[in-house]
Amino acid sequence: MNMNMKIHTKLLSAAALLAVACHQPQQPAASITATITGLKDSVIYLSIPVADSAKSDTVKVKDGQFTWTGKIEEPQKIYIMTSSRYIELFMENAAVTIKGNIDSVDQLQITGSASQDAYTAYQKSIEDLTAQRDTLYSKYQTVQGNDTAELALENQIEALRAQNRARSVAYVKAHPESPVSLSLVSDMATFGEYAPVDSVYQLLSPAARQTAVGKRIAARLAVIKKSAIGQPMIDFTQADVNGKPVRLSDFKGKYVLLDFWASWCGPCRAENPNVLKAYNKFKDKNFTVVGVSLDDKADKWKEAIAKDGMPWMQLSDLKGFRNEVAREYGIQAIPCSFLIDPQGIIIAKELRGAKLHTALAEILK
Repeated sequence: MNMNMKIHTKLLSAAALLAVACHQPQQPAASITATITGLKDSVIYLSIPVADSAKSDTVKVKDGQFTWTGKIEEPQKIYIMTSSRYIELFMENAAVTIKGNIDSVDQLQITGSASQDAYTAYQKSIEDLTAQRDTLYSKYQTVQGNDTAELALENQIEALRAQNRARSVAYVKAHPESPVSLSLVSDMATFGEYAPVDSVYQLLSPAARQTAVGKRIAARLAVIKKSAIGQPMIDFTQADVNGKPVRLSDFKGKYVLLDFWASWCGPCRAENPNVLKAYNKFKDKNFTVVGVSLDDKADKWKEAIAKDGMPWMQLSDLKGFRNEVAREYGIQAIPCSFLIDPQGIIIAKELRGAKLHTALAEILK
């Protein structure tokens, strides 16, 4: 073959490759075009969950308008953080438009995302429960201090949560591959008990369980299984307010409320007087409280203990949400509590408000 023929062959090969490349479908990119009235920020932050953390992009804003372009590996919930609000939406590689007012983020018009459309439809299907929930929550202030009324309200809210959960389970069963289903199961795993959450996780399709979100749920389940009701407590040692190491197993032989809280956590501080009331009522009946704080500043931690008048043992490694005990127990939100019996077995979780007093009164007869 002479040189001219070789060059001609190479040119034909290159042309063929170029033709193939031109005919291959282009992977669509993800984009957001937003116009949000009342948004005064000059930048917002867009967060996409990745593995055990998140990828965060800084996006410039002008007159409440911003655009973003990127890639979403799989349909999932992402978050837009402003200085005063955060917006969550389901996103895939599609062109999405957001319109609305920053003071009504729950009423934003989000179009262009099929998974967001599915989530909007799900939200619409539980509007009746959401309205009832909002009505019940608005009554909290009026029943404070009245144990009977408070317990009745909490029972109503608990019944409503059960209805909501039943609808979520039905949705997952009907849509086992949906990113909305994955999100619902993920939300259940934040606070939920291992066995019920695992049973819903098993309703997801094998393909859904193999997504990044599905794998995160599986990892979460492995953690909360260790601190499930009926499991032995996870023993640990952390320092008290004086820097002295204290072991949880030092309290074996007593009923212990292991209470995770922090000085910066408003709901925790609101619950502290209720825990104090329970402590004073039952401390002579083989009961105590051990607090684990997710603080990272010793002065703020100690100041809150003094201000809230908490006389029980308080421990912390001052690593904030990286507190090693909290990670072992799978804490993702506070306040959170575990009731441990004298043999060191976890017998109840998430006892707050009047429910705490009812449970202790039943156990410590």
